[in-house]
Amino acid sequence: MQKITPFLWFDGQAEEAVKFYLSVFKDSKLIATTYYSEEGPGPKGSVMTVAFQLNGENFVALNGGPEFKFTEAISFVVNCDTQDEIDYYWDKLVAGGGNRIQCGWLKDKYGLAWQIVPTEFWAWIQDKAGAKSRNVMKALMKMDKIDINILRQAYEQE
Repeated sequence: MQKITPFLWFDGQAEEAVKFYLSVFKDSKLIATTYYSEEGPGPKGSVMTVAFQLNGENFVALNGGPEFKFTEAISFVVNCDTQDEIDYYWDKLVAGGGNRIQCGWLKDKYGLAWQIVPTEFWAWIQDKAGAKSRNVMKALMKMDKIDINILRQAYEQE
């Protein structure tokens, strides 16, 4: 069992959201669904939690009610090897009412924040020379969906 599992709070859309995420991430699966009993707090027989995996990582979605909303204070990073992979995840996750933010960030139609970034990005921004990482950050600040080639060119500038 995974030591730490993200637990996502929804206002009645847990099952719908999980189906959406399972359709986006190819290596994913539904694990288990639990239902509220007569003790509640949700209506008896309605979905309480949905356990699922995305790319081998466990998550649980909870129908907890309207009290809490997602914010960008918590987001999930999807590391991508190619521009096609960035385009795929970005387009799928922003579809149907999501919002483009900046610097590879987006919010999906449920309000959950995602960062869709190239795998190389982490090495680029940790460059000891400093100038290269500044070039990358300067280019990044002009983007919403990331263009790997533009970031790579920025990194390779002297």
